[in-house]
Amino acid sequence: MTHLTPYSALAGGLLIGLAASLLLWLNGRIAGISGIARQLIWGERRERAWRAAFLLGLVAGAAACYALARVFGHADLAPQARVGFPPALLIVAGLLTGYGTALAHGCTSGHGVCGLARFSRRSALATGVFLVTAIATTFVVRHVLGLQ
Repeated sequence: MTHLTPYSALAGGLLIGLAASLLLWLNGRIAGISGIARQLIWGERRERAWRAAFLLGLVAGAAACYALARVFGHADLAPQARVGFPPALLIVAGLLTGYGTALAHGCTSGHGVCGLARFSRRSALATGVFLVTAIATTFVVRHVLGLQ
């Protein structure tokens, strides 16, 4: 995506905030995606339906965004798959991300969106570590490994 506008960022932020708020108000749950996914697999059976619906909603929302961008002639604004990126590196990155979210007891959605909104010091620290790690990783991948 090369044409990010303030309006799309604002709309996305409002929708994320609304979804996180509704999940907390209506279900008493934090919208941490890694926790929702983990508990879908290993959590209580009676809580699996809402977790599956929430995760399917994420996928459906992304699919709808992509489809609408194409329908309205803005396919260039829709997310594009990475081409030429080594699959082994993507697998390692996914495993490290999963390990990191387990180590931090949450991910950017849980800590960055919900935790910061609740003024959690632990979430502020975790979000800072996420950002520093993302910046360092981007530097290494682009400037040391030479991948774009």
